[in-house]
Amino acid sequence: MLRKHFRIDTLHQLVTASRSFPVTARVDLQGALLDIIQRRFSVSHQSGVQAGYAFQTFTFSMLSVERSEPPVIAPIEYEDVDIGEAVPERCLKSTVWLCSLATVKLAILLTPVVKHTEPTGWQVEVALLPHETGGSLSAEVFRELELLVSKARSYRGKVISLEQRDNYSGKAGSVRVHKLRGVSREQVILPEKTIQLLERNVMDFIAQRDRLHQLGMSVKKGLLFHGPPGTGKTHTIHYLASQLPEHTTLLITADQVGLLDEYMQLARFLQPAMVVIEDVDLIARTRAAMRGPCEESMLNKLLNEMDGLREDAALLFVLTTNRPEDLEAALASRPGRVDQAIEFPLPDEDGRRKLVRLYAGKLRIGDKVVSLIVRKTKNASAAFIKELMRRSAQLLVQEGEMQDLQLQHVEAAIDEMLFAGGSLNVKLLGGAATG
Repeated sequence: MLRKHFRIDTLHQLVTASRSFPVTARVDLQGALLDIIQRRFSVSHQSGVQAGYAFQTFTFSMLSVERSEPPVIAPIEYEDVDIGEAVPERCLKSTVWLCSLATVKLAILLTPVVKHTEPTGWQVEVALLPHETGGSLSAEVFRELELLVSKARSYRGKVISLEQRDNYSGKAGSVRVHKLRGVSREQVILPEKTIQLLERNVMDFIAQRDRLHQLGMSVKKGLLFHGPPGTGKTHTIHYLASQLPEHTTLLITADQVGLLDEYMQLARFLQPAMVVIEDVDLIARTRAAMRGPCEESMLNKLLNEMDGLREDAALLFVLTTNRPEDLEAALASRPGRVDQAIEFPLPDEDGRRKLVRLYAGKLRIGDKVVSLIVRKTKNASAAFIKELMRRSAQLLVQEGEMQDLQLQHVEAAIDEMLFAGGSLNVKLLGGAATG
């Protein structure tokens, strides 16, 4: 088929060039490639390709090699890729196009990048006859392709994370789009001073980012959220993601630090972006507490990535920890990496009252019962109060009649959470309540 298209006798007369893209660029790569092909070229043939069993990426040059399972033309195949929309994006598998531009013939091949039988990205290869026009044409195609892919429209403004492969390779397997619940300003129950500090360092900072850039100042910022478990750090991140619709949020857990290179590459493409590293103390504990060079190398990778960013990188780092005293000073005490620490304390009396109303949902609950819960949950976390309201509601529903929540329902739920389950259950629920 290729010999007929190029009107040649042997394939060694062709010259090929290729570009590889990370797996995170798959949707944008396909969109850019189809746009270029449809806009610039006349297509005489398109089909799928079955490359057979291979340990490496399939290319045009492999057609001239004797193989036990030679590649064959096949039906065009698609697979669905979730990009956080109502309908997933249909992405092509291995595909070949035979095209022309005036008198210039070319072939374009889209295939997965394969290493040891595992796909690690996607490759576009262009084959042409070796003359000046053809060479410049392939260069133009790749320049335009890279420009379009770099705009990364598919995941912009969404909340995403990278999926780790089963066999550790430091490469991402796919992109996961998170559909976080929307959190309004009224649903963030924190001391007023804490909220003001948060908004000044996030929303106000971002509102002035362009002006700061014009003044020659850095527009990247690092924040450290610290406090006891269950005090609202993750909840507040959901709030920030809701309030920053133009920012892409990248969620990094401690076991994904091996993918930090790919996360940072993606953050640069998708900026403005918010990079969230949860439980950062697991990878950024003090060097004296580390158990080997592997842990120290992970810390150094994080420090180097945060330091190596250009001053005009529109990135917001949010690190969370329950143990700020365990953090490496080179991270926590270095402006330019962490610029502001924000404490999330256990809720005070007014905060607990607001939390009870918030987590009561549509449950009818009188002021007397609210006051009891506020008194009974002294030194308890927001997570403890949330679970208390759910268990109290369950006890009410079990009685079969929907009425106002009564004192006995709350008392029974507290007894189950604090005493029946033992001290471990209290810790699991984030409570240290006193009656």
